[in-house]
Amino acid sequence: MKESSEEKREVDSGFDYEFLDTIIGGAGCRPSAIIPILQGVQEKYNYLPPEIFPYLAEKLRVSEARIYGVATFYENFSLEPKGKYIIKVCDGTACHVRKSVPNLERFRRELGLSEFKVTTGDLGFTVQTVACLGACSLGPALTVNNKVYAAMTPEKVSALIGELRAEPARGKGN
Repeated sequence: MKESSEEKREVDSGFDYEFLDTIIGGAGCRPSAIIPILQGVQEKYNYLPPEIFPYLAEKLRVSEARIYGVATFYENFSLEPKGKYIIKVCDGTACHVRKSVPNLERFRRELGLSEFKVTTGDLGFTVQTVACLGACSLGPALTVNNKVYAAMTPEKVSALIGELRAEPARGKGN
């Protein structure tokens, strides 16, 4: 029995093309659905795996370049794998003057990260800075998978890292 190209593709990469087909079905199999499809993929994987580009191009009947162009145009999309815990440290004016930088430095030091290396090798943590979380009265603030943590200090950062490391394995955002 001959394998279809979709079955062979799934066996080769281990990528869940059935999930991708579900996202495409929900958003619509048309070029105008590129953004919601990419959002759905990123919601599951925390980034856009390279396997999706040729598959989406074939399914939506558009070029890979068009899909890649959308993925790279919008800052919210990531082509790099991100950690289980995505930490966004606010460095907007209100948080900055309340000393958000020492919190960022503590994350980087304890997790072995830098301005250029933002994700741990085990994909446990990604630490990013953002211009504003919209939680100015709570500063210095940060989020972990979109949960807000207020009035943070370097000591609270260390405790938070310990709590996150101690959590049992679970899905993103649960």
